[in-house]
Amino acid sequence: MTLTQRIDDPRPLLELSGIRAAYGRIEVLHGIDLRIPEGAVVALLGPNGAGKTTTINVCSGLMKPTRGIITIAGRPVNGATPDRLARAGVCTIPEGRGVFPNLTVRENLEMMTFTGKPFDRIEAEAFDQFPRLADRRAQYAGTLSGGEQQMLALARGLATDPALLLLDELSMGLAPLVVEEIYDIVGRIAATGVSLLVVEQFARTVLDVADLAAVMVHGRVVQVGTPDEVADELSERYLGGKRKTQLTMTAEPET
Repeated sequence: MTLTQRIDDPRPLLELSGIRAAYGRIEVLHGIDLRIPEGAVVALLGPNGAGKTTTINVCSGLMKPTRGIITIAGRPVNGATPDRLARAGVCTIPEGRGVFPNLTVRENLEMMTFTGKPFDRIEAEAFDQFPRLADRRAQYAGTLSGGEQQMLALARGLATDPALLLLDELSMGLAPLVVEEIYDIVGRIAATGVSLLVVEQFARTVLDVADLAAVMVHGRVVQVGTPDEVADELSERYLGGKRKTQLTMTAEPET
């Protein structure tokens, strides 16, 4: 299975149709419909507990839906394992950063040679995209700043040459200025043609780079639209007033 798709193909790269998912007897996704067009950045927004991370887990193969169909480039992939999806071009950067803290930056990158890509190419591409990592190549990942760890996680993900990136809460634990820097990088990644599904609490920041956005509430997608359309919806639904410069949402713990 590969994620190849013609430029003029009307099918979305990733599509969720009627997806339901549950933890034991508790259903948390209640019929999700979501389309990720090829080469698009789609922001998945909503309060904690809305089911955003569960949606990411379903897309990455970490969680099997109880009902519904997942298709990638028009092919059903229900039941596909995370490693099979990864080989097909789906890369997930999980909440909390995906690095090995007891390995150096260089060793973290070296582990990505399992893809078959030569290490010198992986390293060159990583340091070109993230120059700060080049200065810290011999430093243990666990001693990097939060922003640098997130850059390393992105560099590791990009080493797989993904067609689809699933990003879960890149901003967690980061200062607002660092979040802006990280999303500048996300914008550059999107410009290369990689499709992205982004779960984020800093709604305003991700909307600045998104082509489309979907709002989730209580396990359902309640609106899909342009960033401007969705920003107005978010402002009224979660902030109780007019649109504000920085949209953030907090509530009960995420599912």
